[in-house]
Amino acid sequence: MAGNTPPAVSASGARRIDILRKRADFLAAARARRQGTATMMVQGRDRRDGDPGVRVGFTCSKKVGNAVARNRAKRRLRAVARDILPGAAQPGWDYVLIGRAGETGERPYDDLRRDLAFALGRLRARR
Repeated sequence: MAGNTPPAVSASGARRIDILRKRADFLAAARARRQGTATMMVQGRDRRDGDPGVRVGFTCSKKVGNAVARNRAKRRLRAVARDILPGAAQPGWDYVLIGRAGETGERPYDDLRRDLAFALGRLRARR
């Protein structure tokens, strides 16, 4: 391992999940594949940079509601991503989860989990 780069896979076998922070990364994901569900839109792209780590970003437009509603929706998306992505994400991919108005903040948590797993499966199948 070169430098201070953490391993892409933890000691427990789960993939490392990093957060997207740069606008350019969000724009690149927006030009890639997408899969919608009742509660969210999932955009995914293969970075093709040789790094097996998975990166994820979260966003909600003002259509979702005021700041409180948007933050609640993003919190729920982050929680679902923590549960599902380590086992279901493709190595070397970026994902952006986009909340939907009236759905992401209100839908039962188990349904959110199923929706994300479904969307990831569809994105993987389109290879």
